[in-house]
Amino acid sequence: MSSPSLSALAALVLWAAVVPVSPAANPSASPVVVELFTSEGCSSCPPADALLAKLDASRNGQGPAILILGEHVDYWNHLGWKDRFSSAELSRRQSQYAQRFRLDSVYTPQMVIDGRYELVGNDESAVRQKIAAAALKSKETSIVLSWHGDKLTVEAHGSGSRAAEVLLAVTENGLSSAVAHGENGGRTLRHSGVVRELRRIGSLNHGQFSTAVTVKPQTDWKLEQLRVVVFAQDVASGEVTGAAALDFQPV
Repeated sequence: MSSPSLSALAALVLWAAVVPVSPAANPSASPVVVELFTSEGCSSCPPADALLAKLDASRNGQGPAILILGEHVDYWNHLGWKDRFSSAELSRRQSQYAQRFRLDSVYTPQMVIDGRYELVGNDESAVRQKIAAAALKSKETSIVLSWHGDKLTVEAHGSGSRAAEVLLAVTENGLSSAVAHGENGGRTLRHSGVVRELRRIGSLNHGQFSTAVTVKPQTDWKLEQLRVVVFAQDVASGEVTGAAALDFQPV
């Protein structure tokens, strides 16, 4: 990919500073994967959850394409409230990031931008700046998704030779919980981009990858709110080298 033009750079700087966040694609910007590690048991997390929804919901045609992943960790569950969206797998994923970023411990709310940057997830100004910075970095892997019945076809092409795994996330919007206990007791919390499933579907071979995978929603998932996000991630650094998303297509 070619380097962004000066006009694209100026547009992204303006977006980071003053423009409402949008997931709509800017053809001059790379798609950006935004992971939020959060918990319904954490009183500092609702503002970060709201920011994640804002990143996903504004559709004014400006800014980079933002692919959101709301990843609910389980280590808050023993403090008065069990987050029904949490999993030990997502807690382990966050711990891997903590090692990569050389952090003393995990924390919530934490956002990880394209596997490159980590920061407190309710700092909107800083989050916008990091997303804009990530969007200016060309990704070496192009990913194309398409549906064929209940199978998702994934095609990845790139020039890179480094080891990278390909991950598939199924996310759901429009979720909420009436929290009865814990730090958020008495509040109704709303979530966007909640990761319902995250799995490795393969790895790049000299920058190439192709497969067809079956996506089977659980009975309590709302099909019209589901989306699939597929991204390639460098095994050593954690950097996202390519990403794409597609709404779920019921059979």
